[in-house]
Amino acid sequence: MTDMNTTALFSDTSIGAIDVANRIVMAPLTRSRAGMDGVHTPLAVQYYTQRASAGLIITEATNISQQGRGYALTPGIYTDAHVEAWRPVTESVHEAGGRIVLQLWHVGRMSHVSLQEGGAAPVAPSAIQAGETVFTLDGPQPPSMPRALDTDEIPGIVGDYANAARKAKEAGFDGVEVHAANCYLLEQFLRDSTNRRTDRYGGSIENRARLVIEVVTEVSRIWGSDRVGLRLSPLTKAVGDTPLDSDPQSMYGYLVEQLGRLGLAYLHCVEGQTRGENAADAFDFKALSRAFGGAYIANNSYDRELAIAAVNTGRADLVAFGRPFIGNPDLVERLRRNAPLFDAPQSSYYGGGAEGYTDFRTLADQDQ
Repeated sequence: MTDMNTTALFSDTSIGAIDVANRIVMAPLTRSRAGMDGVHTPLAVQYYTQRASAGLIITEATNISQQGRGYALTPGIYTDAHVEAWRPVTESVHEAGGRIVLQLWHVGRMSHVSLQEGGAAPVAPSAIQAGETVFTLDGPQPPSMPRALDTDEIPGIVGDYANAARKAKEAGFDGVEVHAANCYLLEQFLRDSTNRRTDRYGGSIENRARLVIEVVTEVSRIWGSDRVGLRLSPLTKAVGDTPLDSDPQSMYGYLVEQLGRLGLAYLHCVEGQTRGENAADAFDFKALSRAFGGAYIANNSYDRELAIAAVNTGRADLVAFGRPFIGNPDLVERLRRNAPLFDAPQSSYYGGGAEGYTDFRTLADQDQ
């Protein structure tokens, strides 16, 4: 039974113009089940529909262009074929009573020449090579040395985000999330550790924030700001072995204060290292939330108890769960009942077919 201390997490609300049935969000989860052309298979329809009881689904990160791709078999949203593949997903989720937004993604320097058109070098704010590995058809590979974007190329990047936003609208999504987190292109511009530019997109906090503000403003013009979310990760450095900004509180505080004026649907923050422990006490995320002024989605290693407390105390409006949604398509009901969660094997996270993707049992299946 759900007692009075847990009801807030399972209560309906609205984030911007999007009405949601509960405060539990399915976080973006790369699963690498699309084709190399970025077109999803019909399995994606079943996968997302199985998880439609989430108050809001944020899709896996989705490439805004081939240049933006950094991992094999990830989906795109820049051609008509991508629209046609995503439309059955949104229609099915809506028929199941869910809400779904698409995450717009450009990886920047976290790519490999084999994933780029014509074997071109990846692009970045500055020619600084990333560490770690990216997933290619030949297996994990170190990211290739990127080239720095010319100043006159940057409007084309904004245009790619705008095109992807329009395509997402054609595909029937409820909104979009601009991915400015996890050390990918937009966050590479934000951090002084990866942005050594001397033009209007580098140097000062105001300059380093400029591209993100331009992208979010243009996407909001297409969608309406109340259907646009923003994802940030001030403390994440694991992706690409990317150093943090030298003054993250000031950098991200300035950014959200500027973007809060647009009236965005929500701010979605990764509170610590991706897949690491929650680090909400190591950074003033409350200050970010206050400066933003809109709905706040907390993310990173939340369990049932932490999520209930975050919503009950008003520290977060919604809480995002990632990996628990892989093996528990009915995660909302499991959290409601305080039922055991299945820990999906990591071997099935990326690539493959239905196994480890759409074949997990729900509580209803087990009751039969």
